[in-house]
Amino acid sequence: MSTRAWRLVLLGPPGVGKGTQGRKLAQAFSIPQIATGDIFRNAVKERTPMGTAAKSYIDAGKLVPDDVTIGLVEERLAHPDAQAGFILDGFPRTAQQATALDALVQRKGLRLDGVIEIKVNADEVIRRLTGRRLCAVCQTPYHLQSAPPRLPGVCDRCGGPLVQRQDDDEKTVVNRLDEYQRKTAPLAEYYRAAGLLRIVDGNGDVGTVFSRIMTALGAAVGPAA
Repeated sequence: MSTRAWRLVLLGPPGVGKGTQGRKLAQAFSIPQIATGDIFRNAVKERTPMGTAAKSYIDAGKLVPDDVTIGLVEERLAHPDAQAGFILDGFPRTAQQATALDALVQRKGLRLDGVIEIKVNADEVIRRLTGRRLCAVCQTPYHLQSAPPRLPGVCDRCGGPLVQRQDDDEKTVVNRLDEYQRKTAPLAEYYRAAGLLRIVDGNGDVGTVFSRIMTALGAAVGPAA
């Protein structure tokens, strides 16, 4: 769809669709979607120096500090598949991480091409997250409104029970949104000042939101896959 390299950041609280849109962008531009959670898991599994450092915090039930997170991202961006571009999903989350990312790409002689902030109102985010369910057996995801099972509480694929993740209950979701507003929302102004911010309405179906993102990037939308 596009031969140019894209180095993008996706911003937005949990539930706005960053993961879904990141996957579509990665496919469109043939570049990796780099999600912080995946970086943690892979680095720990591969026992990289930063993965070992992160594991010590994770095993102790502590948040992984910024310097370790930044080190993990730097390790991941050094992989060959990220040389032609990347989509960062879930990073940066703090001002310190944002300035560290700037320094990292500058050391490589590169720059960010854009920061997409996906906007969805808080009530809709709460509806999306609290409605999510997961099969306890085969991990198939469902949503009570947008993708319900044929039988309430029962997985269509294997018949296993559907459960709600602990971090998807309403109280936890509200706390996660509050934390996002405190720590991550200010990054929108940081990137606006840098001339990189593009705000996209995240309401609507996946294809519609994807088209808005592509328009914001100035990239042509190709035929549906």
